[in-house]
Amino acid sequence: MDRLFTLDAQFLFDAVVLALSMLVLFTLLSYLLFNPVRDLLEKRKQRVVDDQETAKREKQEAIAYKEEYEQKLKEVDKEAEAILSEARKRAKQNESKIVAEAKEEAARILARANAEVELEKKRALDDMKQEMISIASMMAKKVVSASIDADVQDRLFEETLKEMGEDTWLS
Repeated sequence: MDRLFTLDAQFLFDAVVLALSMLVLFTLLSYLLFNPVRDLLEKRKQRVVDDQETAKREKQEAIAYKEEYEQKLKEVDKEAEAILSEARKRAKQNESKIVAEAKEEAARILARANAEVELEKKRALDDMKQEMISIASMMAKKVVSASIDADVQDRLFEETLKEMGEDTWLS
């Protein structure tokens, strides 16, 4: 053992066996461990890529839905404004109609009240005339009965008939 490193047959045989065993071990490990891990990593990488593509697609769909939703909201706002505008118009028309009907009713009530007032005035005048006639006739009776004899009474009767005229008695 005079040398530390000798290149003899045993050493060469051990080196070759070690190299072959390393090659077999590497090949075996590659099939048993490295390839499944590599496949697992490749699948994970593909799943991440798929998830990213799905996320992009869903984001684009969400943007499209958002735009569609905003458009529908604008349409709904326009429709609501149109409905409110129409309701305001109908309310104004109803208000005008109700005011016109109220004015007509007030005019009818006023006309009826005026007619009743006129009728009451006429009744009051007729009643007053009747009362005056009855008072005048009572006074005339008293005056006539006290101071008139038959000749004077006939003469007054004739004068009254002439003053009233014959047309009054004929109608």
